[in-house]
Amino acid sequence: MMKFSKKSKVDSEIPTSSLPDIVFLLLIFFMVTTVFKEFTGLQVKLPTAKEITKLPGKRDVAHIWADRRGLISIDDKIVEVPEIQGVMWELRTRTINPIRVTSMRIDQKVKMKTVTDIQQQLRKADCLAINYSAKVGS
Repeated sequence: MMKFSKKSKVDSEIPTSSLPDIVFLLLIFFMVTTVFKEFTGLQVKLPTAKEITKLPGKRDVAHIWADRRGLISIDDKIVEVPEIQGVMWELRTRTINPIRVTSMRIDQKVKMKTVTDIQQQLRKADCLAINYSAKVGS
């Protein structure tokens, strides 16, 4: 009769010595591949200007779009003219990253009354640093 020897128990432990390296590599991967959302706003045809100056950064900027249909959008949220003061006041007075500049992207076919109404609401919200966006033209 043949005797079989008993096998020793195999250790089923998962090695964790390389775990910090893997976590670090995943962190780097996601940091490199992540794309932050840009505001899309409304479809507007910007007026042309002979000379333009770019804003130094996008960090402390709120974007207001107004299209030819009369829709107004602040950072991708559709608002009515009376709501602009409240929304802009909240953005200006928030504790983390308050806005300092308001960039207005107004369609060239928008009536001046709409632009004036937006400006009045910005004045009431104490948002007086305004940038008017345009594209380079002749």
